[in-house]
Amino acid sequence: MNNEKNNRIKQLEDKFEQAKKEPWAKKLRIGTGVLWNLFILLIIFAVIGAVFASSVGAGYFASLVAKEPLRTKEELRDQVFTYEETSEMFFADSIYLGKINSDIERRQITLDKVSQYALDAVLATEDEYFEEHKGVVPKAIFRGVFQDVTNSDSQTGGSTLTQQLVKNQILTNEVSYERKAKEILLAMRLEHFMTKDEILEAYLNIIPYGRDVSGQNIAGIETAARGIFGIKAADLSLPQAAYIAGIPQAPYTYTPFYSKNQGIKEREKLMYGVNRMKTVLFRMRDAGYITDAEWKEAKAYDVTKDFRQPSRRATERYPYVTQEIQNRTIEILAKVLAEKDGIDADRFEGDSKIKEKYEIMADRSMRTDGYRIFSTINKELYDKMNEVADSFQYYGYTYTSETVDDESGKTITKQNPVQVGASLIENHTGKVLSFVGGRDYELEALNHSTQAYRQNGSSMKPLLVYAPAIEYGVIGAGSPLVDVKFRRGTYAPGNYFDRELGVLPARESLARSQNLSTIRLYDQIIDRNPIDFLKKMKFKNATDQAGSGLSAALGTMDVTVEENTNAFATFANGGQFIESYMIERIEDMKGNIVFEHKAEPVEVFSPETSYIITDMMRDVLKGNGTAARLPGLMNIRPDLAAKTGTSQHYGDAWLVGYNPNVSLGVWMGYKNRNTPLYHGYNSGQMHPSERTARLYGQLMNTANTVIPETIKARDTFKRPNGVVTRSFCGISGLAPSAACSSAGLVRSDLFNSKKMVPSKADDSIVSSAAVRVNGKLYQALASTPREFVTSGGIGVTSEYGKRMLGRLGGDASKLLAGRGSYSSSVAGGTFPADNVPPAAVSAGQNGSVLTWTGSSSNDVIGYYIYQNGARIGTVHDGASRSYKVGYGSYYVRAVDITGQLSGPSNTVTNAAPAPKAEPKSDTNSGTKPGTNPETKPDAKPETDAESKPDSKPEATPESKPEPKPEAKPEATPEPKPDAAPAAKE
Repeated sequence: MNNEKNNRIKQLEDKFEQAKKEPWAKKLRIGTGVLWNLFILLIIFAVIGAVFASSVGAGYFASLVAKEPLRTKEELRDQVFTYEETSEMFFADSIYLGKINSDIERRQITLDKVSQYALDAVLATEDEYFEEHKGVVPKAIFRGVFQDVTNSDSQTGGSTLTQQLVKNQILTNEVSYERKAKEILLAMRLEHFMTKDEILEAYLNIIPYGRDVSGQNIAGIETAARGIFGIKAADLSLPQAAYIAGIPQAPYTYTPFYSKNQGIKEREKLMYGVNRMKTVLFRMRDAGYITDAEWKEAKAYDVTKDFRQPSRRATERYPYVTQEIQNRTIEILAKVLAEKDGIDADRFEGDSKIKEKYEIMADRSMRTDGYRIFSTINKELYDKMNEVADSFQYYGYTYTSETVDDESGKTITKQNPVQVGASLIENHTGKVLSFVGGRDYELEALNHSTQAYRQNGSSMKPLLVYAPAIEYGVIGAGSPLVDVKFRRGTYAPGNYFDRELGVLPARESLARSQNLSTIRLYDQIIDRNPIDFLKKMKFKNATDQAGSGLSAALGTMDVTVEENTNAFATFANGGQFIESYMIERIEDMKGNIVFEHKAEPVEVFSPETSYIITDMMRDVLKGNGTAARLPGLMNIRPDLAAKTGTSQHYGDAWLVGYNPNVSLGVWMGYKNRNTPLYHGYNSGQMHPSERTARLYGQLMNTANTVIPETIKARDTFKRPNGVVTRSFCGISGLAPSAACSSAGLVRSDLFNSKKMVPSKADDSIVSSAAVRVNGKLYQALASTPREFVTSGGIGVTSEYGKRMLGRLGGDASKLLAGRGSYSSSVAGGTFPADNVPPAAVSAGQNGSVLTWTGSSSNDVIGYYIYQNGARIGTVHDGASRSYKVGYGSYYVRAVDITGQLSGPSNTVTNAAPAPKAEPKSDTNSGTKPGTNPETKPDAKPETDAESKPDSKPEATPESKPEPKPEAKPEATPEPKPDAAPAAKE
């Protein structure tokens, strides 16, 4: 067997050797050798090429990442876990308000608070090899490079979750090989420094998810769950989780909502996201995350019925509140950030560039650093107060104007209504409890409570004039002030009704809101810089220049409603200014307190001054006070002090008041301050002071209903021990003298015993012969007819007039001859007669009564009546111009204070009746023929006793009762060239 096998092998070898000798075999052998050598060369070249390509690729990759800094573990983790979370705002008592306006909203969440369905959906869709890879998947990278190089229509991408995290948190969205190379490098590095759970949690917090129901851009799965479905991420169902997981591939295509709160998309556009959801569900089934039954049930589910219904954002529901909170938060954070960088407060406030820099930083920080901002605004109170303001019916006329829109070319009608601002502040804390920012945010976004600067008119008087004067020891509550006109250069102010009240108590001057007496008082203290009191109360525009002119006393400085109201709260706090605030505290994402408000009281006035000015402003709500209507408009009776104010030409109307616990200020006016709120009594309009009183009453009633425990309407102001009641001479303010007491001119009122009480005895009173001119008493002249003179009257010295008028001067005769309370009892100096005979009068007759017109001359003290050329009677000024007469001819002459007479009036004749015919004799009458049984033969016609020359039935020389002033809107001096525009009151 072996031999046979060997023979067979030998035969084959022989044949092979024979074949090798054939020509074709030789050619085959040569060809095969060449092919083999070529194959070896190709392998060598392939290896060399691969090495070269790898070297080039590595070099290129290295060049792409050459400038990428080598980040430490801590740096990488910090950058990844630094989320731009949207800050949130809260009302008082931590009631949620809404989110800060930002480019994108994000709410941070931990992995344990995310639905397992959502986690599985994200992994199945975005990174199926997440648990196995080390940051990158090579085949996915090569696939992506190949598709890019070949410009393939199919771009499947190759980024893992780790790479996407790097791209969003560390790098940018730039499309370049350099960015991609850095992304790969950092992703692999990040896998060494973070666990898979940390990477997944970070990814779920930063990935964009389109828009929420209000059209706001959103990021993070918790924000998406709340914004799209209105539930937490932990509560997402399988179809809801699949829908959200599918959004990141094309966020604005798959999101169900339009931008800018335009609502939900149409059905056909919603199907893009629904179909994407089904794709996610399919991948979840293939990856084994869900069963076939779950897949079928979920893909058949109508997820569109779970979408949130459109709703208004906080910025739309509470635009004034959110705007104000954001503005104040930026101010606070700017200071916090500057302080962290070592910038002291003075440098921060003094360097505008530094301040602007930190305000920009604060703005960015507020919108992206996830703060929790807690305000002082009481939500229920804010809602109710603004309901009152919205439904108020007495604002007045709304003007309209037409403009052409630049873009559309259409004619647009714009409304210009009366705007309103109000602020309610808790006195002892400074909390802004609520406010009214305006009538319509869409018409005018300006917050009229905190941002609109307007002249505060006479509401400035207690702050800049009366309280400082009390604090300086210049006046007490009832000290006499002078309400007499003056001229200083071209400046000649006047009162609202343009009448002078002469000498009147300070509290009456303030209650009536008299301009002349207020300016004169300000002139007495202006050299002491009372503007410093306003500076302490943080009025932004309180500068030395603002307080340098006399017109400042009438409220020509621009203030906000909050500033004005906050200043009045100073009086309620016993003279301590506690700055108003709206931000209670700010917390960061971890709950650490970044800022917390702390009150820093500033002593402005003494407790005694504060109580006295408070007591004076109680009178504003009484009698002739300018806000006397207010108590009747409230359903509570708080111990309230208040002040009204109107600016030039009724451009602004104010009412600010306070009780021991809260202060409320109300303002009205048009956007254009030159548009008047009022056109006079004949215009048929409600007076601005009436409008503010009505709104004030409604707002106070509302506040008491919502927060009665804060208002405490029964509380009263407590009188400090240093406030004393002292007597003084009413016309001079000095201590009562015997003469003042005898004259009945002693008054009593409140004084700050630590500053001033009347001590020097009055020396103003002298005995005087008085005469009445135009209803007022003046000292009689030597030539004044005695029958018109009241002997034993009360007069004043010439020095009194000079002292009371001060450096502003004026007509001394009007000090005690105006409409004030002393004009009927004290002779107010010498009347300035014109020294020419008075104008004649015109006489008439009404039956047996002679009447005549008043003389047009202003120095007339009375009238003489003449019968048949003989004087028969005297009528004093102020009495009725009539005289009962008998038969004869009569005329009248006017008499002036110098004793000169007018020419006679026209003559009025009262003829005697003609005698009756004598009756015929009647034999049965029992009388003598030719006699009248009713008349004695020798009797003379009877006349009234007053017709006898020596009889003087003169009318009682009492003044006419002074008409009660109407509830006044207060006075209006016109602006002068050398002064700031004067305020209305």
